[in-house]
Amino acid sequence: MNNELGKKIKLLRKEKELSQLELAKILNISNSTLSQYEAGNRVPGDDIKKKIADYFNVSVDFLLGRTEERNPYTNDKDLDKVDKFLLELKEEMEKEELEFDETSPQELIETYKLLLEFKKKMKKE
Repeated sequence: MNNELGKKIKLLRKEKELSQLELAKILNISNSTLSQYEAGNRVPGDDIKKKIADYFNVSVDFLLGRTEERNPYTNDKDLDKVDKFLLELKEEMEKEELEFDETSPQELIETYKLLLEFKKKMKKE
C-alpha cells in the first residue's frame, strides 16, 4: 500500500509539534487509529481526510501526494489581499515621503502570513 498519505500526516503533525495523542483528540479519533494512518496500515475516510486538510490548512491533493503545493486555493486569495494592501501601503508611504524599498514587500508579506496564521489559531481556540 502506498503510504504517501501517512507520511504527510506525520510530517504535518511534527511541524505543528503535536503528539499522536494530541492530533487524535483534535480529529476525534483514537490514538491507535491515527498511528495506523501514519504507518500506512489503514486509510482514513474522506471525512477524516478533509478534517486533517482543514486543520493543517492544506489541500486533500497535498495529503494524497498529488501536488506539492500545500494549499493553492488559499494562496491566490491571500496574495490578492496582500497585493492590495501593499499598493495602499506604498501610496501612504509615498504621501508621507517615506522610503519603500524592494525588501519591504517581502517582509510585509511574511508578516501578513504570520498574522493570518495567528488569526486562524485564535478562531480555533
